[in-house]
Amino acid sequence: MRSRVIASLFALAITATAALVAGCGSSNDNGTSSSATLTATPGINLQPDAKIVAELPSDVKNSGELTVAADATYPPDEFIAGDGKTVIGMDADMAKAIAELMGLTPKISNVTFNDIIPALAAGRYDVGMSSFTDTLDREKVVDFVDYLTAGTSVFAKKDGGPDITSLEELCGHSVAAEKGTTQQDQISKQDAKCKSEGKPGVSGQIFPDQNEVNLSVSSGRADAAMADTPVAAYIVEKSNGQFKLTSGPIPPQPYGIAIPKDSGLTQPVSDAVKALIDNGTYTKILQYWGLQEGAIDQPSINHGVPG
Repeated sequence: MRSRVIASLFALAITATAALVAGCGSSNDNGTSSSATLTATPGINLQPDAKIVAELPSDVKNSGELTVAADATYPPDEFIAGDGKTVIGMDADMAKAIAELMGLTPKISNVTFNDIIPALAAGRYDVGMSSFTDTLDREKVVDFVDYLTAGTSVFAKKDGGPDITSLEELCGHSVAAEKGTTQQDQISKQDAKCKSEGKPGVSGQIFPDQNEVNLSVSSGRADAAMADTPVAAYIVEKSNGQFKLTSGPIPPQPYGIAIPKDSGLTQPVSDAVKALIDNGTYTKILQYWGLQEGAIDQPSINHGVPG
């Protein structure tokens, strides 16, 4: 799904790349955040949209900030820049552009993926932008504005790693994924299916962040790992030949911006995404990060999939 990212991006990602390969770092909510008003994608500096500003709930408008939670271990969607603290990536750029249309200052915090939806439900953040697949189960807790699509891919060690080409071929293998992701659900369901067919099950190795998932494969603890297609492609591309893609994409599903229910933000966020699509900013951001194949024509609200 993902094409080659421009060379200047790679220079920014040195720190994140080291973490990907070595498994260092953490996506815990450690105060690491970005409040920059300009995106990493060049040439984006948007003026507030009066209609969208008028739609904002008063508490958000009066705060002057749009607080965003993202698990910054998932490049190119969200990760830590070379300065060791700034959250960058596709979702970060989208969040900053949405905030600009709202007349707000974005504040993006690095939060463990599995903790984001509970934190949204508790009112700690305005939105979650962290490669969330919009699922019916998640819609019970938060609302989603769908803005992209992405599938799932499998990757393994290039030398000696299994050539897994489908979910069915996961049987008998140990497979790593990040906690709380759709990949964890896919592993669990495939394990049950393998066993129901009299085959060896899938041994799921579930970790709190993507860095640990990658380390489990490079260290040989897991035979393979699963991640969203653009993220798996990025990990393989940045691994200096250590990893290979073996399968993907498993059919694409909708990415959604997670928003607390009854917060009053769902419609303004949807309108902001629509404005970004209409004015070309959406395409510019996706092209910069090499994610244009996942583009959609217009946002939708709560069009989740089973899971």
